[in-house]
Amino acid sequence: LYEIYSEELNNAKQEYLSASQRKKVFADNLMVDFNTLIQSARHKLTLWGMTETQIALMEQVGKAQVTTTFYSPNAGYITALNVQQGDNVMEGSTIVQLADLSTLWAEAQVFTTQFAQIQANTAIVVRVSGFENEPIQGRISFVNPEIIADSRINLIRVSIPNKSNKFKPGMSANVYINNGKQTALRLPIDAVIRDAKGATVWIKTGDNTFKSKMIEVGAEANNFIEIKSGLQAGELVVITGAYLLQSEYLFKKGTDPMAGHKM
Repeated sequence: LYEIYSEELNNAKQEYLSASQRKKVFADNLMVDFNTLIQSARHKLTLWGMTETQIALMEQVGKAQVTTTFYSPNAGYITALNVQQGDNVMEGSTIVQLADLSTLWAEAQVFTTQFAQIQANTAIVVRVSGFENEPIQGRISFVNPEIIADSRINLIRVSIPNKSNKFKPGMSANVYINNGKQTALRLPIDAVIRDAKGATVWIKTGDNTFKSKMIEVGAEANNFIEIKSGLQAGELVVITGAYLLQSEYLFKKGTDPMAGHKM
């Protein structure tokens, strides 16, 4: 990854070489435990990040290099390089950041009304854009415990394998949750207006007259959304132009049609 000059590291190298050389010269001296000194000096070098191969080569040559080369312990991609050649770095500062892309996260947003269907370790299917014919089976690995207040949504993460590196961070994907077959009332997604207060639909009440009504929604699939409560038999729901009605109401009245309604 890089070579660095460090006075403290060089002193540690010399300490190790000196202990090794003294052991050879004073091998018959039983008053000093050179093995303990050598192990202590070796441990210090490994804490600095030197490998066993580097230490063995330095002992074989009997001389320490002025600079020390550092290698990456794992394969990956450089995502951030915070220094340039010749820069000084402080102890503990980040020089380079690496990412292992063999496993990625697929993140999905979930509405509060869908929480009952979401649990950690729930089986899901992920379809990445451009690879829709290659569904990925997985399980939810993380459910964010904090709800985003403004949008009333939560975040879930799914680990997906990426051994061939064909998926790239930032690609879009759809996450599907299989809850089994069930009978339910459903509406086109565009008929339902959702915001921080909940979900609403527009109901026809007469000729060219409509009113907004709060509902409880559930699962989504194939551009339809489940209606769990809030509608009665015989009610006519606006399925085309709901957002236009909402905008016109806001423009004329200057207030949300569901203002004052409890969630």
